Amino acid sequence: MSFITCKQLKGKDAKSSAGKNLHKEPTSFDIAAVTAELNKVVRIGDARINNVYQINPKTIILKIKNPGAQAFNLLVEAGKRMHLTSYQIEKPLKPPPFCMALRKYLRNGIINEISQHEFERIAKIGVKTKFGDFKLIIELFGDGNIILVDPENRILHAMTYKRMRDRNVIRGEEFKYPPPSGMNPLKSSKENFEKIREMGEIEVVKALTRFFSIGGIYAEETLLRAEVPKNTSCKELKLEELDRIREELIRMVLQVKSGKLEPAIVIDKKGEPIDAIPISLKTYEKYKHKTFESFNEALDEFYIKKSLEEKGEKTSEKIEKQLKKMQRRLKSQEEAVEKIKEEIERKKRIGNLIYLHFHELQTLFQRIEEIRKRGGNWVEKVKAISFPKVSIQKIDSKKMLVTIKIDEEELLLNLRHSIQENAAKYYSESKKAEKKLKGALEAIKETKKRIEELKMGLSKALAEEKTRIKVPAKVRRKAWYERFRWFHSSEGFLVLGGKDATTNELLIKKYMDPEDIVFHADIAGAPFVIIKTGGKKPSEKTIMEAAQFAASFSKAWKMGLGFLDVYWVKPEQVSKSAPPGQFLKKGAFVIRGKKNYVRHVPLRTAVGITFKNGQPLIIGGPTEAISNQTGIYIEIVPGDTSSGRLAKQIVKTLIEKFPKKARKRILKIPIDEVQSFIPSGKGRILKK
Repeated sequence: MSFITCKQLKGKDAKSSAGKNLHKEPTSFDIAAVTAELNKVVRIGDARINNVYQINPKTIILKIKNPGAQAFNLLVEAGKRMHLTSYQIEKPLKPPPFCMALRKYLRNGIINEISQHEFERIAKIGVKTKFGDFKLIIELFGDGNIILVDPENRILHAMTYKRMRDRNVIRGEEFKYPPPSGMNPLKSSKENFEKIREMGEIEVVKALTRFFSIGGIYAEETLLRAEVPKNTSCKELKLEELDRIREELIRMVLQVKSGKLEPAIVIDKKGEPIDAIPISLKTYEKYKHKTFESFNEALDEFYIKKSLEEKGEKTSEKIEKQLKKMQRRLKSQEEAVEKIKEEIERKKRIGNLIYLHFHELQTLFQRIEEIRKRGGNWVEKVKAISFPKVSIQKIDSKKMLVTIKIDEEELLLNLRHSIQENAAKYYSESKKAEKKLKGALEAIKETKKRIEELKMGLSKALAEEKTRIKVPAKVRRKAWYERFRWFHSSEGFLVLGGKDATTNELLIKKYMDPEDIVFHADIAGAPFVIIKTGGKKPSEKTIMEAAQFAASFSKAWKMGLGFLDVYWVKPEQVSKSAPPGQFLKKGAFVIRGKKNYVRHVPLRTAVGITFKNGQPLIIGGPTEAISNQTGIYIEIVPGDTSSGRLAKQIVKTLIEKFPKKARKRILKIPIDEVQSFIPSGKGRILKK
């Protein structure tokens, strides 16, 4: 994320570390902020790792679930990032071996620690399992690594194994943290800071990055806050300036580690995100900021577009590469054609020359033969032969070849063949070259055709590039009340019902307020239902809807009844105190005082689809309440179809009301979300 690390700054100028789109690497401040937030989100000692996914060679996702809450996904990319993600990231069908190893040891394990090692770019997740206490070490520097350490502090598995000068990451060896990249600011004394002055002519901004586990951005920020020019040489620093530097650095570290964050994405003049920061920085005060509720959310937004841009080669880039390759091939083919044409012309020309000077050449061959028969050094004697337009240039006595020059043309003749045979040979080679030329021209034609196809494909790819790369959909975060049965009445009141004994108990004990209204069907095995009034008085319409909700989700549905009586009371009439000598089981309560009955309530409910923040949302409840929120719904009553099969029928019926393009999103909704709005037992669709 922030752009220059300690290693990058050594021997380099730190003047331009802010605002340039260099390699984005996480900083120690980022890790501190993420772990601080995770400790607030994850219930340490209770939360479990539900599953582990590996989406590419460097990235894993830990699915973490707090008791009684929706699971969330922690994305870890070795060497680059670690944050919660709300996006639906595609996972491979077959998990890689490293992922399988993590599942074997960590799945269902309880998270007992999430921390940062010292103030380094290293995070640690402690997991208590039936095999013992494991550590997942996440290295977010350099190429990065993810290492599983067993209860004996030995390396059990690693994303990358390697031997290094200062330590080894080898299976079975003792795990050791890498040497510190700098001093922990919180553990540094005044004396440590004063050693900076010993660095002489080196600028103080460089000295800070060498001394402490911070990057160039935070070195500059520290100096800005301390009001010390960053190009001040170390030997010129005054003690009071060093004190201010130390105070500001420690203040920033404590702010981040305490979780008092001001998360934002920094945006340049072109509207491009250049950094994600956990706290406000003076370094970026001239830039635009997009603020977020959490730093995890800021990182999630920052990286989603970046990862899409970096996700392999774009189609247009692939086509461009193929196009350039074809254009190089065409150029080579055209050059080859020109050479073939030249060869054809030359062979014909030589053949014609042979016949044009037939008499001289035949006389020459006869004299060569006479001299050769006399013996001795015949080659030298032959070279002396010449005619006005014909001369010998070179003789190969072994192969019996002679190079003749006629005018400005050189031609090679075979002394074993007649003049006619030599001429015929050149004409024959010319005809072969003509056939070769025909094939070459056909190849050029095919290459040109392919180039035109690629050009058309490139134009189309460039036009579709923006629409092809889509940001994945976000995982919908469930509201707190979705742990219960729920619906919003026609008047907008939230109505909640228990799902089982545990949620019945939780609903009455924790979520019932004095101004609420409590409902219960007049039958054993019914849930408690409450209208959250918020101090307002609901009308008979909402009372009837809540009564129908209580009746439909009671045991009467499973019994196949059509109608049922329901009563309502005030919260003070509901008690957990059992009469003397009696015991109330979990989820059961005593109702004291007058009951207000709603008679002959029909057992009927509706299931529909609405949209929230652009995402499809299944809703269910009394027909009048649901029809008030969406026009796409169906009604169900007790029947003879199992809830699982009925849920599929409901989805099939509902998606028919949507255009084909939207149906894929509807089908991605888990079927159990639909089932949660169907009363326990069998049912049937009454009305589409």
